[in-house]
Amino acid sequence: MSPRKTDARRHHDPAVRGFASDNYAGTHPEVLAALALANGGHQVAYGEDEYTENLQTIIRSHFGGGAEAFPVFNGTGANVVALQAVTDRWGAVICAESAHINVDEGGAPERMGGLKLLTVPTPDGKLTPELIDRQAYGWDDEHRAMPQVVSITQSTELGTLYTPGEIRAICDHAHAHGMKVHLDGSRISNAAASLDVPMRTFTNAVGVDILSLGGTKNGALFGEAVVVLNRDAVSHMKHLRKLSMQLASKMRFVSVQLEALLAKDLWLRNARHANEMARRLAEGVRAVHGVEILYPVQANAVFARLPHEVSLRLQKRYRFYFWDEAAGDVRWMCAFDTTEDDVDGFVAALKEEMAQQ
Repeated sequence: MSPRKTDARRHHDPAVRGFASDNYAGTHPEVLAALALANGGHQVAYGEDEYTENLQTIIRSHFGGGAEAFPVFNGTGANVVALQAVTDRWGAVICAESAHINVDEGGAPERMGGLKLLTVPTPDGKLTPELIDRQAYGWDDEHRAMPQVVSITQSTELGTLYTPGEIRAICDHAHAHGMKVHLDGSRISNAAASLDVPMRTFTNAVGVDILSLGGTKNGALFGEAVVVLNRDAVSHMKHLRKLSMQLASKMRFVSVQLEALLAKDLWLRNARHANEMARRLAEGVRAVHGVEILYPVQANAVFARLPHEVSLRLQKRYRFYFWDEAAGDVRWMCAFDTTEDDVDGFVAALKEEMAQQ
């Protein structure tokens, strides 16, 4: 009896969009075209391919001649590999309490990377030298994990942005204490687009040592990269990537996506559009009585507070997440493929649900 054959079929309505995460979006058509271009023939495995080699040239055009990219599968992997590269076994990482590495990575930096996270509460997701000093002590105390790295996120988990000057102050302060600086850049494109500056302006130009460069949230199918900005700050990156199960055998399919995004301006076009849709969403929401915008809308995220029962009804019409359900706080994310009609339809639905209060 021959095996039953099934045809591939679409299992979702492509017209349906939500505001839960920019990870919900599909892959940008230009990235899909690049994947198809890279698919023919054979290329050397494990990063010795021509696409990964060319990616290095592109990365250096963005981050300077000393930068080196190590493509990985995902953002958590990028963060764990990057942080391992700049710590000793006894090292600790200072980060905001709201940081992705602390809240949303399942304990991977601690369980998989063997790192102690020293967290600091922040009002807006941003660290400062003064906040860092709450955990930056005890380097000679063998009873305490040694602070060796400060990790910041740009844009932050609350959708706020560091200015280049603020990151420079953090880097100068950290380096003065013998610590290194890691930047989680899962949404670095949105930050650069909003600040209207090159990515180097708030990374290597101000002292960041190592970067987790995001691709997925900006239109890639999958894939990120650890970008070493200060080679003196790291060691054995190739071995750490393999040890952390982040070495892709067919790495060309990660590298070609980052190439498609970064070689010209696709990364910037996608980010500017997502940011603009978030601003449009915030403007529409501000006009709805009883809804409060919680943080400045500086990238592609809108955080709001509204009645809990309204959110529950609205979630049946559009996907989005609670940020703090007890407080009634929600997060709405825009992506490269969010349309004006998507935003306007959501705002109209919000008004309808609020009117039932």
